[in-house]
Amino acid sequence: MVQSLELLLDPDSDAAIRRDWAYLAELGLPSQARHTGASNRPHVTVAVASAFDVGTEDRLGELVTTDDAVPGTLRLGGLVVFGGARVTLARAVVPSAELMEFHALVHEKLGDSPGVPPHLMPGRWTPHVTLAMRGKPHEIGSAATALSPGLRDLDATVAGVRRWDGDAKQEWMLGEAQNR
Repeated sequence: MVQSLELLLDPDSDAAIRRDWAYLAELGLPSQARHTGASNRPHVTVAVASAFDVGTEDRLGELVTTDDAVPGTLRLGGLVVFGGARVTLARAVVPSAELMEFHALVHEKLGDSPGVPPHLMPGRWTPHVTLAMRGKPHEIGSAATALSPGLRDLDATVAGVRRWDGDAKQEWMLGEAQNR
């Protein structure tokens, strides 16, 4: 499984993305709305590893409680498509200097954590919020066509930094009291 660090969106931005999810689902298209797990919510994945080495959790916790380390706002822009056997449709996150600096700092804090995908490394990362995953190319094309007419840039506030433990199927907010 995976260990990840994610930026969560403010309630209004979260609701806007969920409306897009619901619209795609209503049209019978691939949508994150179909993932009904309690932890499913709009987010920007900043880091993933197959495991976190000893000390990573503490280093990440210290980072997110450092003044001005976590970007305060994100701009969600146009649509982006990631290919493969199955295709993903997402909203691009405009890569501000603050976001890219935070991303680089997070990856420094990962230390020797194994299993970090190359496409998430600094200089190769495409920040995004997923709208639909594992679709066939024609379905993702239909989804993009459906969303495009009403698509506008969205300024979102970062509501928190979430840790996801895919092995334990648990989530918690870094920088807050933790009950794990």
